[in-house]
Amino acid sequence: MIGVFGHPEAANLAYLGLYALQHRGQESAGIVSTDGAQLFAVREMGHVNDIFTADRLKHLPGFAAVGHVRYSTAGESTIQNAQPIAVNYAGGSVAVGHNGNLVNAIELRERLEAEGAIFASSSDTEVIVHLIARSRELTLPDRIADALRQVRGAYSLIFLSEGMVIAVRDPMGFRPLALGKSKDKGTWVASSETCAFELLEAEFVRDVEPGEMVIIDKTGAHSFRPFASQPAHRCVFEWVYFARPDSTIDGRSVYRARERMGRRLAIEHPVPADVVVPVPDSGVAAAIGYARESGIPYDQGLMRSHYMGRTFIEPSQQIRHFGVKLKLSPVREVLAGKRVVVVDDSIVRGTTSRKIVGMIRSAGAREVHMRISSPPTVGPCRYGIDTPTREELIASDHTAEEIRKYVGADSLGYLSLDGLFASVKGANEEAKNGFCDACFSNNQPINIQQPARLRQLRLVSA
Repeated sequence: MIGVFGHPEAANLAYLGLYALQHRGQESAGIVSTDGAQLFAVREMGHVNDIFTADRLKHLPGFAAVGHVRYSTAGESTIQNAQPIAVNYAGGSVAVGHNGNLVNAIELRERLEAEGAIFASSSDTEVIVHLIARSRELTLPDRIADALRQVRGAYSLIFLSEGMVIAVRDPMGFRPLALGKSKDKGTWVASSETCAFELLEAEFVRDVEPGEMVIIDKTGAHSFRPFASQPAHRCVFEWVYFARPDSTIDGRSVYRARERMGRRLAIEHPVPADVVVPVPDSGVAAAIGYARESGIPYDQGLMRSHYMGRTFIEPSQQIRHFGVKLKLSPVREVLAGKRVVVVDDSIVRGTTSRKIVGMIRSAGAREVHMRISSPPTVGPCRYGIDTPTREELIASDHTAEEIRKYVGADSLGYLSLDGLFASVKGANEEAKNGFCDACFSNNQPINIQQPARLRQLRLVSA
């Protein structure tokens, strides 16, 4: 998601920001802009560069805009579910982009439908829109707070109205959200990741804190704290895979965290070998760390086609399988006759890893040792990562040795949970507090019977 306020070509900036955030979703993209009187919207299926031609951007005038790229974790991959969602309500117009997943969306949808609400999509985000429209509060920020009193789960949200941009992060801070400002000090930017700021020539100001609402209007940026304090549960998988390596999340460099994961992995699972090879692109930083710690030379034994997207977030399993062969090809000159350590960020279903090991062996590798820079993925994610059922997760009911045999590697080593947290934290201290590790531990941080409590808005300066 990207939000821009205070620029005469806000939609153009949002378009550039979505380019930087394309890795977060490849199914659909959209931008909604405002000129102060009304909202203008373009939403389509596909990639950012295919959707937003120069002609289409001309139809998105105004000084503020919100943009979104989507991959589905709730709701089908259809144009009806493309975001930002834009609607009219009694107080005016509002558009919203959502990163995350609501755990009580079905319950709320059934209640709203029983009360006469008509839904145009199957997205959980539309539940929030209906709750805002039905709120009796007078201002949009108060309506948003009222709506969010009723939802539970993960949400980083960027709203756009005729006169403001509003960025909100859930009380546990599952998904990232950052605030930036242009170097000429005139334009505010809210983004899912800081990697968008460099392209927009904006300076990082700070992260939006868990439970915070930041309202940006012509008077500047103002911070509200509508949520009662709760223990933070930032998604640790953002550092493992999802975020772009040049981003910084909550003060922690994604690239450096991944490099430390690789170093720790080399300590926990050493092996005699001739070359360390990453699975590009998400395994690169960890492979560099493994090579530096172990002293084994690093090389690129697998080449990635940059005309393919990220196979993990493709909506269809058939496309995901087909994409592996299109996405990667082995470099025989690097692999032939070698004992190869291949480093990847995770094993989810196991099918991709099996194909990768097969590729490396077909290129003449003498041994293939797979190293994974995260713990076994044993639990489903309810908060915005596409691992919906335990049955799809190979580690949920197979040992590491069984997985090794399935993927065809000579050895297999996972990073320990303690090693992961120490790598993200950047120190060997106790670091588990403040993160969600449900995918690696099956410990779900939200009791869905316990709604989050909120308190009155309190205005402070951002």
